[in-house]
Amino acid sequence: MRTLVIDTNALISFVTDRNLDQQEKIATVFDDAAQLKGTILCPQNVLTEFVYVLEKIYKQPKSQIRAMIADFIALPGVQIIHTVDFEALFKFWPDKIADFGDAIVAVVGKAGKGAQIATFDERFIRALQSVGLNTVRL
Repeated sequence: MRTLVIDTNALISFVTDRNLDQQEKIATVFDDAAQLKGTILCPQNVLTEFVYVLEKIYKQPKSQIRAMIADFIALPGVQIIHTVDFEALFKFWPDKIADFGDAIVAVVGKAGKGAQIATFDERFIRALQSVGLNTVRL
C-alpha cells in the first residue's frame, strides 16, 4: 500500500475539467484511498489554497467548496496533516523550493516515512528530486 502526499494542483485537477487526463489520474489515487488500497496525506495548507483557488479563480460558492472538502476528508484513506516541522521547512524554503506551500508539502513528504509526493507540477518535481525526496509524476 503506497502513501502519497498531494499538492493543491492534484485537488484542483480532480474537481475541475481543466485537464481531463490529470483528472483521471488523480481519480485513481482517490479511488485507492476510498478502498483503503492507499493513503493520501494532505497538508492543511493544501486545503486553504484549494478554497482560495476555487473561490477566487473558479468562482465556486463556498457551500459547494465546503461540500467538496467534506467529501474528500471523509474518504477512509485520507489524513489531513496539521503540523509542520518549521526547522525542516526552512532547510527547503526559499532556496531549494521557492514556493512556501510547496515547501510545506515537501516537509510532509519527508516526514511521512516511505511517502511519495504526487504532483503534476514538473518544476516542483525537479525541486523535490534535487533535495532527494520521492516523487510520483501524476
